[in-house]
Amino acid sequence: MTAPGISCHWISRSVIAIALAAALYLGSVAGIPTASAHVHASCDNPVRGGISIVTFQVPNESNTGAATTALAVTLPDVASARTETMPGWTAKLGRDAVSGSVRSVTWTAAPNAGIQPDQFGLFRISVQLPDTDSVRFPTTQTYSDGSSVKWDQPPGSTGPGGAEPEHPAPTLTLVGGPVAPREHHPQSTTLANRPSDNAARWLGGVALLISALGICLALVRRRS
Repeated sequence: MTAPGISCHWISRSVIAIALAAALYLGSVAGIPTASAHVHASCDNPVRGGISIVTFQVPNESNTGAATTALAVTLPDVASARTETMPGWTAKLGRDAVSGSVRSVTWTAAPNAGIQPDQFGLFRISVQLPDTDSVRFPTTQTYSDGSSVKWDQPPGSTGPGGAEPEHPAPTLTLVGGPVAPREHHPQSTTLANRPSDNAARWLGGVALLISALGICLALVRRRS
């Protein structure tokens, strides 16, 4: 029979290995960046000159508990643009009076609506991206208490001590390549079912951990 000291040592090593594996699994599932909450831009088809849907993820960072009630985004003079219908919000495109190009889009929340503290909102617009390596979208976020934050700093600029700028403008890095005609359809995935999907993954990770612990205990009994 294996000595108690050896069994305990073997169990400790097994538990550590299982814990490390579980941490790696859960970390990969979360996949959430640890950077501070800024207004971010993402794109389903970041091709230079391509027609794409750009999504702005807007967190509420108010220190007073105020809701985000408006979002104004500067666009790179696109020929046309379309906004997604959002319950509780209205969208208005700002056009150049001479050329007719779209230069901005502003979302405004209805009374008693908006992005509340500890929440975020997704704002989508379909545009033709410029034929450049990257594109910035200077953005102004307005709160119900009258305060506002301008997200307009170039991504390459630095703050005190060479740190990341405090209010970087949402920026997309574009890639070259042939642009094929695309039809965009609303995605079936919504904010309502994303948490349930994440919960299923977490439960799967917990089930794997419990199974591994059961195997570990069975091996310990055989060695005893």
